[in-house]
Amino acid sequence: MKSLVGFHAVTSRLRQRPETVREIYIDAERNDARAKDLRRMAGSLNVRVIPVDAKRLDGMAGGARHQGVVAQAEPLKMPQFIDDVLEGLKEPPLLLVLDGVQDPHNLGACLRVADGAGAHAVIAPKDRSVGLTTAAIKVSSGASESVPYIVVTNLARTMRDLKEKGIWLIGADDSAPQSIYQAKLEGPLGLVLGAEGEGLRRLTKDSCDGLVSIPMMGSVESLNVSVASGICLYEARRRRLA
Repeated sequence: MKSLVGFHAVTSRLRQRPETVREIYIDAERNDARAKDLRRMAGSLNVRVIPVDAKRLDGMAGGARHQGVVAQAEPLKMPQFIDDVLEGLKEPPLLLVLDGVQDPHNLGACLRVADGAGAHAVIAPKDRSVGLTTAAIKVSSGASESVPYIVVTNLARTMRDLKEKGIWLIGADDSAPQSIYQAKLEGPLGLVLGAEGEGLRRLTKDSCDGLVSIPMMGSVESLNVSVASGICLYEARRRRLA
């Protein structure tokens, strides 16, 4: 079993796969509209709701902000290898590759924008990456269960494999002279972003087919990685819809 923490994660699972939710634990003192709606939804789906105190929820959430609700659910079977994701796609792949993102809130937000933009997977290295922690899952608001999160041992090797499959890899780098709006984004595409501050590692940069920047019109020098991911992914999606 795995813990789903927060209203977004719990209600998203109830909507998508209610049969996998075993029990929902909710703060016994919460009687607001949001809690009542959740109890009503769970009841209509025959999912047991158990009132508990906030201290017990704190322990179940493992330190993540739970908003007064935690559910116990079966883990969903998601693709673990990129080949499983690519097989059977009905449109050219659109991938998000993350290099060195270690903040669970950033990862959760990246998954959320990846889901919104219709990305087919998020790829990250095993080392120097946060992984799908409880906090990351909560921030993703259900996207961690709809967008495959593929963990790879060697990111540079994985990027070479993607290029051999015909996927064009574009890295985001503040110093790149070409902007995201000028770049080739049509066709099979992987957008490669690094952590805020450090950016892409040298080997990751060298493994890209090209580098682009996001125009910065104000006084700040860079954007949060989840914001940058959203800009890049939605620009790629815009091209596909045009």
